[in-house]
This record gives sequence, C-alpha cells and structure tokens, in this order.
Amino acid sequence: MSTIPRRKFIQLSAVAAAGCLVQAGRQAHAEDMPKLSEDDPMAKGMKYVHDASKVDPASRINPAPEQNCANCALIQGEEGDEWRPCQIFPGKLVNANGWCSVWAPKA
Repeated sequence: MSTIPRRKFIQLSAVAAAGCLVQAGRQAHAEDMPKLSEDDPMAKGMKYVHDASKVDPASRINPAPEQNCANCALIQGEEGDEWRPCQIFPGKLVNANGWCSVWAPKA
C-alpha cells in the first residue's frame, strides 16, 4: 500500500497534468505572464494565497518555521522579484510572499 496520502496524490496528479499542457520549446518571459489569482481553480485546489502570513502553520503538511514562495524549491525567475513564475502554475506568476500546499524546501 502506498504511503502517499490520497489528497496529496490527487494534488500531485493535477500538477503533472498541468505540466503536460505546457508547450515545450516556447520560452516564456515573466513580463508576458499574468499574475495568478487566488480565485483561479488551480490556485484554490492548491490552497494558494498571496500572503503566506495568513496561512495557519498547523495546516501545513511540511513543517518549517517560515514557508513562502520565495523559499520554495519550485519557484523560478530572478531572486528578489515580487512576482515570479512557478512550476506548479505554468504560464502564471505567483507572489514571492505567497504560499501553496505544494511548498517544498529548497535543497
């Protein structure tokens, strides 16, 4: 039996499905991308918020003293930019101070 919780499996499956829709070979530039809305269905599914301080730390799967998009392993773009691309939300920018349930610590 798998040790991955069913909810996490569904979240990761959604991310993988979204990744399949990304066109290979096209390089996106941050200025070309829209900012992710908290009302976006994918954002709601991943519990994304623009301000990580509004998230109850007890509700997080990965315990860490401070979690935000800027210190997540999945964020891309230039360090210090307020809005940056994220592997979880292809084609959209996330707030560096944001958070979602797929947060993973940088190695």
